[in-house]
Amino acid sequence: LFSMFIHLDKELYTEFYSLWIALMVVNAIIFLVGVVLNSLALYVFCFRTKTKTTSVIYTINLIVTDLLVGFSLPVRIIMFYSAGDCMNCSLVHIFGYFVNMYCSILFLTCICIDRYLAIVQVEASRKWRNPACAKGICVFIWIFATVVTFSILTMAIQFAACCLSKILVLMVCEYFFPLIIIIFFTTRIMCALSKPSLMHQSRERRMRAVQLLITVLIIFMICFTPFHVRQVAISINPDMPHNVSLLVYHVTVTLSSLNSCMDPIVYCFVTNNFQSTMKNIFRKTEQEQSSVDILGMNKNSKDS
Repeated sequence: LFSMFIHLDKELYTEFYSLWIALMVVNAIIFLVGVVLNSLALYVFCFRTKTKTTSVIYTINLIVTDLLVGFSLPVRIIMFYSAGDCMNCSLVHIFGYFVNMYCSILFLTCICIDRYLAIVQVEASRKWRNPACAKGICVFIWIFATVVTFSILTMAIQFAACCLSKILVLMVCEYFFPLIIIIFFTTRIMCALSKPSLMHQSRERRMRAVQLLITVLIIFMICFTPFHVRQVAISINPDMPHNVSLLVYHVTVTLSSLNSCMDPIVYCFVTNNFQSTMKNIFRKTEQEQSSVDILGMNKNSKDS
């Protein structure tokens, strides 16, 4: 079963060469955009954000997972051309990719829960919303995602295709439980924000919380839902035509990588100063470039 899984890239290259090229171009764009945006975000949250709140801690971990997902994309292309038959290399790559994908899902879930507690359960959540607790939760998420992904791959290697449904159940649960939690808290916070008792919260803060939760739901729908719907469809209909399954797998995996480019939208709603800090960085760069151009023009005038 695992041997079949790791050769899906080779099958796409052989049977649908044009789609393979198109997806590699898309992956290259996702890699460049994702790495640039997340590197800037990591700099802002680590070095330009003084107060490391719980939301900032979860966001930093989310940025790390997005960077690791981004760096895995060129590794996938390199492996295909140089180590396509190396099962151990494929195992490490697939393991790392899915660990980071599920960590992204769980950290997005944590950000949503934290925003709900900060807006709706302000007093009751004070003892839970502290940096030490947030760091402990982050460590638990990394360990949990690693153990579950390792268990899935171990089952795929050791057992036959008859166990595919059990493997898919583990993968789907790691997605659908967070989705249910996010939908639940999104509904609760949107209902709670309409109550007069919460009117002491500033309008800007309330709107930012709603925008964050809606953004996370959109990311889930676009990036993670197609891949897991495909997994459910295979478990329900194992006799799905192989070509259809192959095409859907590669398209949905590419969509799951797209979250590394979409998550920076979430960062805009985590803290007040993220957008302003990013604008200042680009404004400073533009000013420096303008100064260089002016100096160059003056020098040319003097030479003339």
